[in-house]
Amino acid sequence: MSLTIPTLLTLLRIALIPVLVVVFYLPAAWSNVAAVIIFVLAGLTDWLDGWVARRFGMTSTFGAFLDPVADKLMVGVALIIIVQAQPEIVLALAAATIIGREITISALREWMAALGEGARVKVAWTGKLKTIAQMLAIGFLLYGEPLGWLPVLEIGRWLLVAAAVLTIVSMVTYLRSAWPAIRLRG
Repeated sequence: MSLTIPTLLTLLRIALIPVLVVVFYLPAAWSNVAAVIIFVLAGLTDWLDGWVARRFGMTSTFGAFLDPVADKLMVGVALIIIVQAQPEIVLALAAATIIGREITISALREWMAALGEGARVKVAWTGKLKTIAQMLAIGFLLYGEPLGWLPVLEIGRWLLVAAAVLTIVSMVTYLRSAWPAIRLRG
């Protein structure tokens, strides 16, 4: 297996996870800004690796496997450190919902692919909307301080709750599309 540029970008995203954790916990006034920058950089590598893979024909089965794993690892770790820093029931429930959905849908996709029914569980618009709300929420919550009159932490909380609701909606969408195969082969 040769490492393509998209795969290297995905591996970089995975390598940024411990950097995010360390920077988030640094006792420095700038650590929250640096944590947001690292998270945004990881998001940009996610976009860039997909673009490069499609544009230059550098797709691979390993890259297709690793890319969503890297995304889920980054989001899961970010949610864990956010909840640890802000131990509130609303954030904990939203984070648990999002992480639980990611595990469930990943398992569902793997099972459906094993059945030859992988096309049934394609990304839906609710999943894309969930991802947008989730990424914005995580950015706001990692920053966590007011920006002038803008209540960043409160906006982050509301966005995370919205992402959790969209998470449930998108999970139901996935389960509905998979239901015929589940019923026949479950």
